[in-house]
Amino acid sequence: MPSGNSHPTHFATTRWTLVSEAVRGGDTEALEAMGALFGTYWRPLYRYVRRCGRAEADAEDLVQGFFVHLLEQNGLRLVDRDRGRFRAFLLGSLKHYMANEWQRDHRLKRGGFAAHVSIDWKNAETGLGLELPDNRSPDRLFDREWAMVLLDKVLDDLALTETELDFGRWKPFLTMSSARLSYADIAAEFGLSEGAARVAVHRLRKRYRQRLRDEIGRTLAGAHLVEDEMRSLFAALSG
Repeated sequence: MPSGNSHPTHFATTRWTLVSEAVRGGDTEALEAMGALFGTYWRPLYRYVRRCGRAEADAEDLVQGFFVHLLEQNGLRLVDRDRGRFRAFLLGSLKHYMANEWQRDHRLKRGGFAAHVSIDWKNAETGLGLELPDNRSPDRLFDREWAMVLLDKVLDDLALTETELDFGRWKPFLTMSSARLSYADIAAEFGLSEGAARVAVHRLRKRYRQRLRDEIGRTLAGAHLVEDEMRSLFAALSG
Protein backbone atom coordinates (compact mmCIF):
# COMPACT_ATOMS: atom_id res chain seq x y z
CA MET A 1 0.00 0.00 0.00
CA PRO A 2 1.64 3.32 -0.98
CA SER A 3 2.72 5.53 1.88
CA GLY A 4 2.06 9.23 2.32
CA ASN A 5 -1.22 9.16 0.42
CA SER A 6 -4.03 10.94 2.25
CA HIS A 7 -6.68 9.84 -0.24
CA PRO A 8 -8.31 6.39 -0.33
CA THR A 9 -7.08 5.69 -3.86
CA HIS A 10 -6.18 2.11 -3.04
CA PHE A 11 -9.86 1.32 -2.62
CA ALA A 12 -11.19 3.64 -5.33
CA THR A 13 -12.46 0.73 -7.41
CA THR A 14 -12.64 -1.92 -4.68
CA ARG A 15 -15.98 -3.39 -3.73
CA TRP A 16 -17.26 -2.25 -0.40
CA THR A 17 -17.19 -5.67 1.26
CA LEU A 18 -13.42 -5.81 0.73
CA VAL A 19 -13.19 -2.37 2.32
CA SER A 20 -15.24 -3.60 5.28
CA GLU A 21 -12.91 -6.54 5.75
CA ALA A 22 -9.92 -4.19 5.84
CA VAL A 23 -11.77 -1.86 8.23
CA ARG A 24 -12.22 -4.78 10.62
CA GLY A 25 -8.45 -5.06 10.68
CA GLY A 26 -8.03 -1.37 11.50
CA ASP A 27 -6.48 -0.41 8.15
CA THR A 28 -6.30 3.42 8.12
CA GLU A 29 -6.63 3.73 4.36
CA ALA A 30 -9.62 1.40 4.41
CA LEU A 31 -11.25 3.56 7.09
CA GLU A 32 -10.79 6.56 4.80
CA ALA A 33 -12.31 4.61 1.92
CA MET A 34 -15.29 3.63 4.06
CA GLY A 35 -15.67 7.27 5.02
CA ALA A 36 -15.64 8.25 1.36
CA LEU A 37 -18.42 5.76 0.57
CA PHE A 38 -20.49 6.97 3.49
CA GLY A 39 -19.74 10.58 2.56
CA THR A 40 -21.41 9.96 -0.79
CA TYR A 41 -24.40 7.97 0.41
CA TRP A 42 -25.27 9.37 3.85
CA ARG A 43 -28.07 11.61 2.55
CA PRO A 44 -30.63 8.83 1.87
CA LEU A 45 -30.10 7.66 5.47
CA TYR A 46 -30.70 11.13 6.87
CA ARG A 47 -33.87 11.60 4.83
CA TYR A 48 -35.03 8.12 5.83
CA VAL A 49 -34.70 9.08 9.50
CA ARG A 50 -36.58 12.34 8.92
CA ARG A 51 -39.39 10.47 7.16
CA CYS A 52 -39.59 8.16 10.16
CA GLY A 53 -40.69 11.18 12.17
CA ARG A 54 -37.45 12.33 13.77
CA ALA A 55 -36.83 16.04 14.20
CA GLU A 56 -34.03 17.67 12.20
CA ALA A 57 -31.57 17.95 15.10
CA ASP A 58 -32.29 14.40 16.29
CA ALA A 59 -31.78 13.04 12.77
CA GLU A 60 -28.41 14.79 12.53
CA ASP A 61 -27.29 13.37 15.87
CA LEU A 62 -28.54 9.91 15.01
CA VAL A 63 -26.79 9.69 11.65
CA GLN A 64 -23.57 11.04 13.15
CA GLY A 65 -23.73 8.52 15.97
CA PHE A 66 -24.53 5.72 13.57
CA PHE A 67 -21.47 6.30 11.41
CA VAL A 68 -19.16 6.65 14.39
CA HIS A 69 -20.67 3.39 15.66
CA LEU A 70 -19.77 1.70 12.37
CA LEU A 71 -16.16 2.79 12.54
CA GLU A 72 -15.44 2.79 16.27
CA GLN A 73 -17.76 0.15 17.71
CA ASN A 74 -17.18 -2.60 15.15
CA GLY A 75 -20.57 -2.00 13.58
CA LEU A 76 -19.30 -3.63 10.42
CA ARG A 77 -19.68 -7.00 12.12
CA LEU A 78 -23.33 -6.80 10.99
CA VAL A 79 -22.40 -7.17 7.31
CA ASP A 80 -24.63 -9.69 5.56
CA ARG A 81 -22.28 -11.04 2.90
CA ASP A 82 -25.05 -12.99 1.20
CA ARG A 83 -26.94 -9.79 0.38
CA GLY A 84 -23.83 -7.96 -0.76
CA ARG A 85 -25.32 -4.49 -1.20
CA PHE A 86 -23.90 -1.49 0.62
CA ARG A 87 -27.28 0.26 0.62
CA ALA A 88 -29.01 -2.78 2.14
CA PHE A 89 -26.29 -3.08 4.77
CA LEU A 90 -26.50 0.61 5.68
CA LEU A 91 -30.27 0.69 5.98
CA GLY A 92 -30.46 -2.56 7.92
CA SER A 93 -27.68 -1.45 10.26
CA LEU A 94 -29.32 1.93 10.77
CA LYS A 95 -32.61 0.27 11.72
CA HIS A 96 -30.75 -1.92 14.21
CA TYR A 97 -28.99 1.14 15.62
CA MET A 98 -32.24 3.08 15.91
CA ALA A 99 -33.96 0.21 17.69
CA ASN A 100 -31.17 -0.62 20.11
CA GLU A 101 -28.22 1.73 20.32
CA TRP A 102 -30.05 5.04 20.13
CA GLN A 103 -31.88 4.26 23.36
CA ARG A 104 -28.52 4.12 25.18
CA ASP A 105 -27.83 7.83 24.96
CA HIS A 106 -25.43 7.73 22.04
CA ARG A 107 -25.99 11.38 21.18
CA LEU A 108 -22.99 13.35 19.95
CA LYS A 109 -22.57 17.08 19.77
CA ARG A 110 -23.55 18.25 16.31
CA GLY A 111 -20.37 18.96 14.39
CA GLY A 112 -18.43 16.07 15.95
CA PHE A 113 -18.84 14.19 12.69
CA ALA A 114 -16.57 16.62 10.88
CA ALA A 115 -13.46 14.63 11.75
CA HIS A 116 -14.78 11.77 9.61
CA VAL A 117 -16.95 13.19 6.81
CA SER A 118 -18.00 16.65 5.68
CA ILE A 119 -21.79 16.78 5.78
CA ASP A 120 -24.15 19.43 4.40
CA TRP A 121 -27.19 18.86 6.61
CA LYS A 122 -29.13 21.82 5.24
CA ASN A 123 -28.80 20.53 1.70
CA ALA A 124 -30.30 17.21 2.81
CA GLU A 125 -33.36 19.10 4.10
CA THR A 126 -34.09 20.53 0.66
CA GLY A 127 -37.63 19.71 -0.38
CA LEU A 128 -38.52 17.61 2.65
CA GLY A 129 -40.95 20.18 4.02
CA LEU A 130 -42.58 20.64 0.61
CA GLU A 131 -43.23 16.97 -0.15
CA LEU A 132 -46.77 16.00 -1.02
CA PRO A 133 -48.32 13.13 0.95
CA ASP A 134 -46.70 9.92 -0.25
CA ASN A 135 -48.02 6.45 0.48
CA ARG A 136 -44.71 4.83 -0.27
CA SER A 137 -42.85 3.50 2.76
CA PRO A 138 -39.66 5.19 4.01
CA ASP A 139 -37.81 2.06 2.83
CA ARG A 140 -39.00 2.50 -0.77
CA LEU A 141 -38.24 6.20 -0.67
CA PHE A 142 -34.78 5.37 0.67
CA ASP A 143 -34.09 3.32 -2.48
CA ARG A 144 -35.26 6.23 -4.62
CA GLU A 145 -33.04 8.68 -2.72
CA TRP A 146 -30.11 6.29 -3.09
CA ALA A 147 -30.60 6.09 -6.85
CA MET A 148 -30.78 9.88 -7.14
CA VAL A 149 -27.57 10.38 -5.15
CA LEU A 150 -25.81 7.74 -7.24
CA LEU A 151 -26.83 9.38 -10.52
CA ASP A 152 -25.77 12.81 -9.24
CA LYS A 153 -22.40 11.37 -8.23
CA VAL A 154 -21.85 9.85 -11.67
CA LEU A 155 -22.81 13.08 -13.45
CA ASP A 156 -20.50 15.13 -11.21
CA ASP A 157 -17.62 12.73 -11.86
CA LEU A 158 -18.28 12.82 -15.59
CA ALA A 159 -18.30 16.62 -15.58
CA LEU A 160 -14.80 16.58 -14.07
CA THR A 161 -13.38 14.22 -16.69
CA GLU A 162 -15.11 15.33 -19.90
CA THR A 163 -12.74 18.24 -20.39
CA GLU A 164 -12.76 18.14 -24.19
CA LEU A 165 -16.39 19.25 -24.46
CA ASP A 166 -18.73 21.74 -22.83
CA PHE A 167 -20.32 19.17 -20.53
CA GLY A 168 -23.01 21.52 -19.29
CA ARG A 169 -24.38 21.77 -22.83
CA TRP A 170 -24.07 18.05 -23.59
CA LYS A 171 -25.39 16.80 -20.25
CA PRO A 172 -29.13 16.94 -21.18
CA PHE A 173 -28.55 14.37 -23.94
CA LEU A 174 -27.54 11.74 -21.36
CA THR A 175 -31.00 11.51 -19.84
CA MET A 176 -33.12 12.54 -22.81
CA SER A 177 -35.07 9.70 -24.39
CA SER A 178 -33.90 8.64 -27.85
CA ALA A 179 -37.29 9.57 -29.28
CA ARG A 180 -36.75 13.19 -28.24
CA LEU A 181 -33.24 13.49 -29.59
CA SER A 182 -32.89 15.55 -32.77
CA TYR A 183 -29.43 14.97 -34.16
CA ALA A 184 -30.03 17.64 -36.77
CA ASP A 185 -30.61 20.22 -33.99
CA ILE A 186 -27.57 18.97 -32.05
CA ALA A 187 -25.44 19.21 -35.19
CA ALA A 188 -26.60 22.77 -35.81
CA GLU A 189 -25.99 23.80 -32.18
CA PHE A 190 -22.45 22.46 -32.05
CA GLY A 191 -21.39 23.03 -35.65
CA LEU A 192 -21.10 19.34 -36.47
CA SER A 193 -22.37 17.11 -39.20
CA GLU A 194 -25.43 15.07 -38.22
CA GLY A 195 -23.34 11.89 -38.31
CA ALA A 196 -20.69 13.42 -36.05
CA ALA A 197 -23.39 14.57 -33.62
CA ARG A 198 -24.83 11.06 -33.49
CA VAL A 199 -21.41 9.57 -32.79
CA ALA A 200 -20.63 12.18 -30.10
CA VAL A 201 -23.88 11.50 -28.23
CA HIS A 202 -23.41 7.75 -28.53
CA ARG A 203 -19.87 7.90 -27.14
CA LEU A 204 -20.86 10.19 -24.27
CA ARG A 205 -23.75 7.91 -23.33
CA LYS A 206 -21.47 4.90 -23.48
CA ARG A 207 -19.00 6.54 -21.10
CA TYR A 208 -21.88 7.53 -18.82
CA ARG A 209 -23.23 3.97 -18.70
CA GLN A 210 -19.79 2.59 -17.91
CA ARG A 211 -19.24 5.10 -15.10
CA LEU A 212 -22.68 4.26 -13.76
CA ARG A 213 -21.86 0.56 -13.73
CA ASP A 214 -18.50 1.26 -12.09
CA GLU A 215 -20.08 3.35 -9.34
CA ILE A 216 -22.78 0.78 -8.68
CA GLY A 217 -20.09 -1.89 -8.58
CA ARG A 218 -18.31 -0.03 -5.79
CA THR A 219 -21.36 -0.57 -3.58
CA LEU A 220 -21.78 -4.28 -4.26
CA ALA A 221 -20.04 -7.47 -3.20
CA GLY A 222 -19.57 -8.74 -6.76
CA ALA A 223 -19.94 -7.82 -10.42
CA HIS A 224 -22.69 -10.41 -10.84
CA LEU A 225 -25.02 -8.12 -8.84
CA VAL A 226 -24.63 -5.03 -11.04
CA GLU A 227 -27.40 -5.71 -13.56
CA ASP A 228 -29.89 -6.60 -10.85
CA GLU A 229 -28.96 -3.52 -8.84
CA MET A 230 -29.35 -1.29 -11.89
CA ARG A 231 -32.84 -2.68 -12.51
CA SER A 232 -33.77 -2.21 -8.87
CA LEU A 233 -32.57 1.38 -8.71
CA PHE A 234 -34.20 2.45 -11.96
CA ALA A 235 -37.40 0.79 -10.81
CA ALA A 236 -37.16 2.84 -7.61
CA LEU A 237 -36.77 6.01 -9.67
CA SER A 238 -39.75 5.25 -11.88
CA GLY A 239 -42.01 4.04 -9.07
